[in-house]
Amino acid sequence: MKIPNVSNLTFRRPHVTDGAAIWRLAAETKMLDANSVYAYLMMCDIFADTCAVASLADRLAGFATAFRKPAEPDTLFVWQIGVHPDFQGAGVGRRLLRHLLEREALSGIRYVEATVGPGNQPSRRLFLRLAEDFGTRCRTAEHYRETLFPSETVHDAELLYRIGPLDDARSVNANLPTGRL
Repeated sequence: MKIPNVSNLTFRRPHVTDGAAIWRLAAETKMLDANSVYAYLMMCDIFADTCAVASLADRLAGFATAFRKPAEPDTLFVWQIGVHPDFQGAGVGRRLLRHLLEREALSGIRYVEATVGPGNQPSRRLFLRLAEDFGTRCRTAEHYRETLFPSETVHDAELLYRIGPLDDARSVNANLPTGRL
């Protein structure tokens, strides 16, 4: 399958009207937990400053939902990153994270965290690469054990990935290559 030209992608804050499309994409990736539509509407509305979408023309290529941890405002917790199957392998997830970290509103972020299931190799590679980009460490630790999830569901344990401390994202990103990542 040929990956579309991603050099023309646009990155922006989501609008509440993006919530349904993000919900559909989360389900389509087959790697993410598809949460309620309401959860995505809320992320696009209340947490728009810490979330992002990537699109090509009017087509959703990817999204990132994240928020500042209330007890640690210097930490951005990435809840989900989803990339449309047609755009996977083209660096869209990495560019979404860079877009977020370059925002003036997130200039105080020194750490990025996410939980990743053991079978989600694309997310694992994404967060390890982010640490490499910033010349910092990525620490992993057990976070949500399998036993915490309801017995009616099948869900692997989730490891916590903690990247940082980060230097100012705008100065680091200025030295990174553009285009395909």
